[in-house]
Amino acid sequence: MRTIISSLLFGMSAMIASPTTVLAATDLNITCRCVIGGVNSGMAEWIQDKVIPAFTEKMKANGKEVVVKLTQFGGEDEQLAQQLALDFSTQSGPDVANFDGFLIPSFVQGGLLKSLDEVAGAEVNNWEGWSHIPEGLKALMSYQGKPYGIALSTDARMIFVRKDVFNKAGLDADNWQPKSWDEILDAAKKIKEADPSSFPLQINAGVSMGEATAMQGYWMALLGTGEQVTDDSGKYIVSSQGILDTLKLYKTIYVDEKLGDQRAQLLADGRNRTFANFRDGKTAMLIESDWFYRSVTKPGAEFAVADRDNVMAWKKMPSIQPGKGLRGQDFVTVSGGTGFVINPHSDTPKEAWELLSFMNSKDQLTAFQEIQPAIRIRDDVAIPNSPFLTETAKTLLPITTARPNDGNYNKVSTEIQRMTESVVSGELSPENAMEQYKAAVIAIVGEENTVSH
Repeated sequence: MRTIISSLLFGMSAMIASPTTVLAATDLNITCRCVIGGVNSGMAEWIQDKVIPAFTEKMKANGKEVVVKLTQFGGEDEQLAQQLALDFSTQSGPDVANFDGFLIPSFVQGGLLKSLDEVAGAEVNNWEGWSHIPEGLKALMSYQGKPYGIALSTDARMIFVRKDVFNKAGLDADNWQPKSWDEILDAAKKIKEADPSSFPLQINAGVSMGEATAMQGYWMALLGTGEQVTDDSGKYIVSSQGILDTLKLYKTIYVDEKLGDQRAQLLADGRNRTFANFRDGKTAMLIESDWFYRSVTKPGAEFAVADRDNVMAWKKMPSIQPGKGLRGQDFVTVSGGTGFVINPHSDTPKEAWELLSFMNSKDQLTAFQEIQPAIRIRDDVAIPNSPFLTETAKTLLPITTARPNDGNYNKVSTEIQRMTESVVSGELSPENAMEQYKAAVIAIVGEENTVSH
């Protein structure tokens, strides 16, 4: 019996020592707000067709079997954020997740995210890519000086224009560059006269559009008054002439002059409705990020604009009056950044970091550019054959700003959305809406962290 047991043990040890033994594969899951053929299709195609095959081949060459699965999420940004908050709080979810940088402070303060080096180790700090990411762009996915993720790209916001609709109203879209809010409103009124059923101007408002209301709508107007959401000391501005002027602009567009699609600001699918209005020529001016050109209106997309490069143009967003914008600027814009973070509870944090850093290598981001050109995070990744992105980056990035890197911003943004909705719905006057906003923000951050002008 002892001989039989010894023989069995010897056989088992031989099997364990055998060089032909197949090691268990490491499973990695990556989630993005992207669907092949749908929202952010280019990102989904890039991860599925470029990143995953190249990464698994590289890991295999290094003696590691890795299986990477892409989970495509087709919901809104806010829905993905809610899902990730639930996942991270229950120590579940994907290893690597698509993430909007402005959410990082609130996730960190809530104990839901850890810095990259805390998750994956000190080798994070030695990644070659950091030397190719400017500090300002590195900050898009950082908090208190430490990176919690890596942004894929940055963006800028502008007015998109339907030249054909302008021309039908007798306006020269090619030579039109508004220098004030009044010039935007004058153009919208002329287009409305030419087609009373149209909604000439779209500036996002309301709760259903989420952060798109804050970034594409409120910020783009507020910056034109010379203000931001916070002052230079980081205190939230809760009552000011700038806020009042911004809310009065919303009231003019949606309530007084009916130049915008009021109903779209209040519907759950309102943002898609605004995209359809622009696609169908019902809207002539729409304020959005360069993503609108790169993804929403591109050929083959759901809201593709027919003959896009002949009928679409972009214009700088003017301040309320020349020289009255942020830093005394004539024109304004704001930039954001989305990228990917590592789940702090990943079972395979080292491999998750290897995937994240591989995605952001020069070769992989260059491969992404071939599918969907953008202003990439790395300074050694060129914008290929895209006059639109080259020109907008050159023109707008020097005058841009960013949202405050503050854990309360996400909650304050929700109050911004509520404030704009109360005005565009006609429920409250600009003055009353601002008073409600003031009370709500004080309740969030404390009166000592607010300021009124």
